[in-house]
Amino acid sequence: MIAIPEITYTVKEGDTLVDIANSYNVTVIQLLINNPFLSDREYIYPGDTIVIKYTTKGKITTHGNTLPFINKETLRKTLPYLTYLSVLNFTATKEGEIITYYDDAEIIQITKDYGVIPLMLLTTLTIQGEANIGITFDLLLNEDIQNRQIDNILTILKTKGYYGVNISFQDINVTNQQLYEGYFSKITRRLNDEGYAVFVTINPNLASMKNGIGFERVDYSLLNQLAQNIIFMDYEWATNVNPPSPISSINNIDVFLDYIIRFTTPYKVIIGMASIGYDWELPFSAGLSSVNALTLDNAIDLARNEGAIIHFDEVSQTPFYRYTKSSYDNEIEHIVWFIDARSIDALLGLISKYALLGTSVWNITIFNPQLWLVIYSQYEIEKVFLV
Repeated sequence: MIAIPEITYTVKEGDTLVDIANSYNVTVIQLLINNPFLSDREYIYPGDTIVIKYTTKGKITTHGNTLPFINKETLRKTLPYLTYLSVLNFTATKEGEIITYYDDAEIIQITKDYGVIPLMLLTTLTIQGEANIGITFDLLLNEDIQNRQIDNILTILKTKGYYGVNISFQDINVTNQQLYEGYFSKITRRLNDEGYAVFVTINPNLASMKNGIGFERVDYSLLNQLAQNIIFMDYEWATNVNPPSPISSINNIDVFLDYIIRFTTPYKVIIGMASIGYDWELPFSAGLSSVNALTLDNAIDLARNEGAIIHFDEVSQTPFYRYTKSSYDNEIEHIVWFIDARSIDALLGLISKYALLGTSVWNITIFNPQLWLVIYSQYEIEKVFLV
């Protein structure tokens, strides 16, 4: 796909971004969205071409997730493209306490400066992505612990200035569904009464199987009713113990959306978008084979350096390639799966097909210009409040 601007402007002597924005009745944030190079520049110069507007298909809500140690320049470059930002800086304990890892005051303030809503992301995962199922069920089964946790959430929201909380559900299924619903009902009632938004992020754990697509057939009706927005998204970490496979499958997501649309309100649903690649050593042996995470740019660079031919899987709508590397006189085969502009565009097609609210990216610690270009050249990014 080729992004073609509808309106451009050539900078003249004495122009400022504020002047240009005012003359076209747009915001400075909109200029930053359409011209990513501006984030790396302190000044604009005569002769610069500024994109004022693309021809878009409508509005889209974008949600990003970040770790609290994100580079601040990366954060500033990414925020123009976001509606919401969830900060993974909080782990729930079995006593109802909440572990906070880093000082996030600067992240919260910068996020607000760019007209983005900051959300507290609460999980039972550690900041390294390690799961603790025991803590989850201690919370689900004990109302005293739940009440203590809610009190602690409210304290954090009030003292830090978050606009709401994003609760992560990693292992919801038909067996424990009612426990999750009771827990979430209590949280939303208390926090909504205090004026805070409550989101829920659910890992659908999609898996390709011989007889179809595997996922839990949960009725999401009540969670959809309670949450301001419901986000379906896999977390992708630097470590990966799974065998080689597409990073994200459009076919699997399509099947999943066709199921959940019966239990959810489309304009409340945000679907996750992959933003990482993996390089597997072959033959693959779980726990023994080397698996390295790659940024999307690094995946392209690696293919170029190794002279690999990039193929495209039509079912998953994702690219992949193989290459061989010498190591201690051995030839070791590798396979790399990642996503590109075609994958991103295919997911946007599903958002349009099901009239969903938007997409969520895990995570934004690496700036991905290709991803944002595909989005902002087709959709106007929703800003809940403007600066």
